[in-house]
Amino acid sequence: MTSIDVLLKRNQELGDVTPGDRSSPRPSLQVTILTCMDARIRVFEIFGLIQGESHILRNAGGVVTDDTIRSLALSQRKLGTREVLIVQHTDCGLSMVTEDDFKDELEAASGLRPTWSVEAFREVEDSVRRSVQRVRRSDFLPHTDNVRGFVYDVKTGRLSEVA
Repeated sequence: MTSIDVLLKRNQELGDVTPGDRSSPRPSLQVTILTCMDARIRVFEIFGLIQGESHILRNAGGVVTDDTIRSLALSQRKLGTREVLIVQHTDCGLSMVTEDDFKDELEAASGLRPTWSVEAFREVEDSVRRSVQRVRRSDFLPHTDNVRGFVYDVKTGRLSEVA
C-alpha cells in the first residue's frame, strides 16, 4: 500500500467529523497564515483553528516569494483577508543549505540551473523580517498594516514574535 493509499483510507474512515463552516471560501477570521511545509508544524493545532477560519499557505521555509504574493493578492482582493501571520521555525532545512550549493546540485543532476531563488538563510529571525517586509512593501496587496512574523520552536511548540 502506498502512502497515498494510506491517506485515502484514513480519509474514508474519518468521514465528516471536522468541525467548522465550509459554506464560503472567505475565511471568517480574515487572516492568512504563511508557514513552512515542515511536517512538524501542525497549523490547525498550533492556533486552535477550525475549518473556514483562515487561509493557510505553505512552502519550503515559509518565505514570501512571488507565488506567495500571488496567493496573498487573491486572498485579500477576492476573499476578504486583511491580516498576514508569517510563521517560520527552528531547525529548518533551508538553514542547512546555501543558495549556490543547492542550485549547483540541481544543475549537476538535471543539466539545468534553476531560475528561482532557493531562499536559503542562516538566521531564521532575519528570514522572518525579510518576509514581513516583502508583504508590507508589495504594491499588489491592499492590506499590509497588520503583518506579523513569528518563529515556532519545533521542540517546545512555542511561538516567539520577531520584532
